[in-house]
Amino acid sequence: MRVKICGIKNIEDGLKAVEFGADAIGLLVGQEHNSKDFISISTAKEIVNKMPPFVSTVLVTHINNAELIIDMIKKIGVNTVQLHSDIGIVEINKIKENCPNVKLIKLVHIIGEKSIDEVKVYSNIVDAILLDTINYATNQVGGTGQTHNWDIDKQIVKETNANIIVAGGLNKDNVKEAILKIKPFGVDVNSGVQNEIGFKDYDKLKEFINNAKSK
Repeated sequence: MRVKICGIKNIEDGLKAVEFGADAIGLLVGQEHNSKDFISISTAKEIVNKMPPFVSTVLVTHINNAELIIDMIKKIGVNTVQLHSDIGIVEINKIKENCPNVKLIKLVHIIGEKSIDEVKVYSNIVDAILLDTINYATNQVGGTGQTHNWDIDKQIVKETNANIIVAGGLNKDNVKEAILKIKPFGVDVNSGVQNEIGFKDYDKLKEFINNAKSK
């Protein structure tokens, strides 16, 4: 099971995630919705430069303008981009043309069975689909700490050939259940491994990764 630890804000947390077995780290840059986890381009670049080989560094962005995203990719040096927005196919193709070696992950919020059709639209355009929870009340498009209907996730895995990454309210106590039920390509966590000041809780982090990989 592939594990991405999102919302990395400093080098220490990134290295600790990798030490515990994370396959990818997520760096939030380019904010348009409520979140306390966004960092600057310069901080993201510093973190990426300190990561060891064989680790995916993922730019997670709310921005839906291809030119701005391409500029961030080049400045930060990531090898993957998580398009955490309603970015359209035309803009996605611009990114693919300009950054052909960068893998793309597209967010789809699970808000009902219509989300299945949205996954099908993007599944042949990007390298993976991330299924997440949205909280309209707090204007959070990720990092909500809330789960969604895993039955829909399971149906998406069955009906598509997409690499599905499950996010939204996962923690050390429910990640194994989610994996067994949905059978995704990978899982993604942010708030579920945070401490009270918004950085990573290393006990939660280690247990989450262990539970995800020992399902």
